[in-house]
Amino acid sequence: MIGNEDIMRQIDEVLMQFDPITLEEMSVVKLMNRIDTKYVIALPVLLDLLREAAPEYCVQCNDGKRTAEYHTIYLDTRDKRMYNAHATGRKVREKIRVRTYMDTDDTFLEVKNKNNHGRTKKKRITVPSCREIFTDPKVRDDADDFLRAKAWYLTNELQPHVENRFNRITLVNKGKTERLTIDLGVRFHNFDNEADADIAHLVIVELKRDGLTHSPMRDILLRRHIQPGGFSKYCIGCALTNPNLRHNLFNEKLLRIRKLKG
Repeated sequence: MIGNEDIMRQIDEVLMQFDPITLEEMSVVKLMNRIDTKYVIALPVLLDLLREAAPEYCVQCNDGKRTAEYHTIYLDTRDKRMYNAHATGRKVREKIRVRTYMDTDDTFLEVKNKNNHGRTKKKRITVPSCREIFTDPKVRDDADDFLRAKAWYLTNELQPHVENRFNRITLVNKGKTERLTIDLGVRFHNFDNEADADIAHLVIVELKRDGLTHSPMRDILLRRHIQPGGFSKYCIGCALTNPNLRHNLFNEKLLRIRKLKG
């Protein structure tokens, strides 16, 4: 059986077949108001998808690197209102997170709102760190000004609950109407109980489109009979690290995670 390290080496080799695109060139494909479609696949399947997608996509490249490392801290209320909104099936919901792009050391406080039509709006501001949002009065005031305008909660209602780390491949179709993210090696840590978990055997593929524009990757996935399905890294991270939480709505996804692990 091919191990994860061998697969990752082969993925790196396949990514060299893609035309590169810089962060600056990516700026025209921000898609802050978009339709997101997620797919969860086993890690070995990604190799075939990338080989087929290479003629249609460019890969984001930063200082020669074709993957990027991310660190995300999810904030929620003490009673986890944002988690529970998702766990009880509410269509209109919100997530608040602090994301650091490890390769550039840029950190943002981000608000993601999903409406009842499945469209996601993301707004963000630069912050020094998650810790300083809660400890530095000036940073906290700036964060509250932002949250007051864009979110349902302020910093005094929030606290860190779960963090994740992962590596991301970002592809852009050559028409620059779609961004495609591929998250690998996802691992979680729960601040409430210090539990850890990972889904390193899985890959989360997310198509981000401005409306119903054509997606070459969607066609590739459909030809392989890979169906879309929602997947919240925050909620799955919570459910995997804290079995006491309500998670009936995620049971099918948790079962699939176990089945794909073999």
